[in-house]
Amino acid sequence: MIKQFSRRDFLLFLLSLTVACQSKSKYQGELTIGAINYSGGEQIINEYAKFNSYLGEKMKAYIQLEPAYNENQAIERLKERSWSLVFAPPGLAAIAISRYQYTPLFPLIGDSNLRSVIVVGKDSSLGELKMLEGQTVVLGQPGSATGYYLPLYNLYGLTLAEILFAPTPKTVLEWVAQGKATAGAVSIAELDLYGSQLSQSGFRILFKDPHLIPPGVVLVGPSVERKNQEYIRRALNEFPSSLAQEVGYVPNGKVPDYYYMIAVVERVMAIASQLQNKPVRLF
Repeated sequence: MIKQFSRRDFLLFLLSLTVACQSKSKYQGELTIGAINYSGGEQIINEYAKFNSYLGEKMKAYIQLEPAYNENQAIERLKERSWSLVFAPPGLAAIAISRYQYTPLFPLIGDSNLRSVIVVGKDSSLGELKMLEGQTVVLGQPGSATGYYLPLYNLYGLTLAEILFAPTPKTVLEWVAQGKATAGAVSIAELDLYGSQLSQSGFRILFKDPHLIPPGVVLVGPSVERKNQEYIRRALNEFPSSLAQEVGYVPNGKVPDYYYMIAVVERVMAIASQLQNKPVRLF
């Protein structure tokens, strides 16, 4: 015998379906957003304010911004899986994907000058990369594609007197200008930005990596449930372009190929334990 619904029962049934559908279409919980803030200032809070507000409303979730002030701090966050969503530059993205099971969602807005270079003082007598044998070189922090992974990959096979690690790209150039290091690794964009400010004699590019570095990516963390990852993907895909541009990603953009960048990271990680030695044998 088929049970007959009263009008009241039928309305309650429809309401329960509506609530159930709504609960399945919304993210439940807190979203922690990770990004790098080299300056350490509060500007990043303003940059993400509208984005966080809109995302929180769309997802019905509490959004927390948790910036890291350099790549070392960011790697610790990735290891701990404490970031739900990450706006990662290329080096960090390669680590997050290959080592910590983060999933790329969308590309960041790319930089056409994102090429790794090793620079020396303009008056340096060095003419090629192998002449850095026995010299002191300054690099950026682990996690930087242009300042750490690619230069170490390109220096593979050499023995250096010492490797210094600078906290920022500007410091890399300062130490070369001051003579603390014979050469230093930065991106072309960073050289253009800081080079003329730091040395009257200027800098000269000793080596330019031939590979174009893929743009960074927006990543979702492995601690986020699979169904919630899809909710986040949909929400970011439907974002107003003006808000997406403020935080620097491309909705509907194709995720870049990270195969080469991950191979570079894996090669460098294999010799990372030797980098504090003096001399440093890069093989």
